[in-house]
Amino acid sequence: MAEEQELDLVEISPNADPPVCRIIDYKKFLYDQKKKQKEMKSKQIKVVVKEIRFGPNTDDHDFNFKLNHAKKFLTEGSKVKAYVFFKGRSIVFKDRGEILLLKFAQELEDIGIVEQMPKLEGKKMIMMIQPKKKK
Repeated sequence: MAEEQELDLVEISPNADPPVCRIIDYKKFLYDQKKKQKEMKSKQIKVVVKEIRFGPNTDDHDFNFKLNHAKKFLTEGSKVKAYVFFKGRSIVFKDRGEILLLKFAQELEDIGIVEQMPKLEGKKMIMMIQPKKKK
C-alpha cells in the first residue's frame, strides 16, 4: 500500500501487539519534528547571572554606582550575584561585608527578591538576587 502511494511505511510502536505502523512521508515527518524541536528551544528561558563585586570597605559613591548597574540587570531579567571579596587580612571584617550586602538587598527589594542570603565561601561572601516576576 505504501509503495502504491509512493510513501514510507514507518513502525510507530514496535512493542505493541500487533506492532503499529503508519504510512507517511518520512522526510516530511523528520522535517516537522526538527521544526517542533527548534520552536521549543527558542521558547526556553535562558537564565543570565551578572556578577557585582564589592570590597569590605566600599564607599557610598561606588556602592551607588554598582547599585544602579544591579537595577539595570534586574530590570533586564538577569539574576545578580553580589559578592564581597576579602583580600589578605580584610577577612577580619566579615560583619562589615555582610552589612554591605544586606544594605544592597534592602535597596533592591522593590525590583528583586533575595534568593540566597549572604554566606561566606572561602574568601567571598556571596548573595544571589533574582528579579521579581512581571505581572
